Amino acid sequence: MARKIILAGGTGTMGRILQRHFADTGAEVVVLSRTPRTQDPRVRMVHWDAAHTGPWCDELDGADVLINLAGRSVDCRYTAHNKALILNSRVDSTRALGEAMHRCATPPPLWINLSSATVYRHAEDRAMDEDTGELGSDFSPQVVLAWEKEFFSHAHAGVRQVAVRCAMVFSMLGGALPRFVQLTRAGLGGHHGSGRQYVSWVHEADVSAFFQWLIDTPTVDGIINLAAPTPLPEHDLMRLLRGRIRPFTAFNIPEWMLGMGAFFLRTETELVLKSRRVVPARAQQLGYRFRHEQMNTALDDLLGPKAH
Repeated sequence: MARKIILAGGTGTMGRILQRHFADTGAEVVVLSRTPRTQDPRVRMVHWDAAHTGPWCDELDGADVLINLAGRSVDCRYTAHNKALILNSRVDSTRALGEAMHRCATPPPLWINLSSATVYRHAEDRAMDEDTGELGSDFSPQVVLAWEKEFFSHAHAGVRQVAVRCAMVFSMLGGALPRFVQLTRAGLGGHHGSGRQYVSWVHEADVSAFFQWLIDTPTVDGIINLAAPTPLPEHDLMRLLRGRIRPFTAFNIPEWMLGMGAFFLRTETELVLKSRRVVPARAQQLGYRFRHEQMNTALDDLLGPKAH
């Protein structure tokens, strides 16, 4: 019998990657969305408000896997209003799913909740893993910790819970990579700030394979990092991008100029300047093998090989 997989908030970049993957396996895929719209004809869309229980709860009863990806984008100005939206969208949706699980006669035996690798401190000096990584204390890490606290507060007998601290997903469907490509093509593909800040990343193929591995590996629970094992300094990432895009020029952008640009683009410099040096120690110890470990070959796959 085909598995039934629920993707809550599954219309963003990661949701689209997982929709395609699970539909390809023959699973029944149901996406809970505030604005249901067909993205894959093999996937069924169901309305929810991402904050309260409702008729959508019936979809969870008897399902095999619940994957929660819901949360407002962090690509915005960190005003008090937007900070509240970022935090509440994650905590409230997780709470609603926990309440829905309690209502199920047969809840999904696996609940995977998205989390974020930005929970670790700015780190240029050493790598951060699940056991020895040092947590940050500013806004973004505190959001992640509140999100995970809410998730693990909804323990259910017989339900395995996994929080996936995910790095930047590299895919041309959306997210960070198209932004980096756009900057490079516009002649702004030098390093940003010092360029020494690390970029933690994961190829879209490893997103699909990793979530499938979580489903197929019943010994995995708790917190786990999803990031390629080779984070790299941002100046190295930009050099690799320039080698493929071949821009006419490539200006370096100092931190003060990034601050001005972020203001006008209604975003935050943290998204570019924070050093995320995260490694997937626990996943590798438990047997996961990455399809794309090196940025060079990942970009070959996503953008084509380096120009000569």
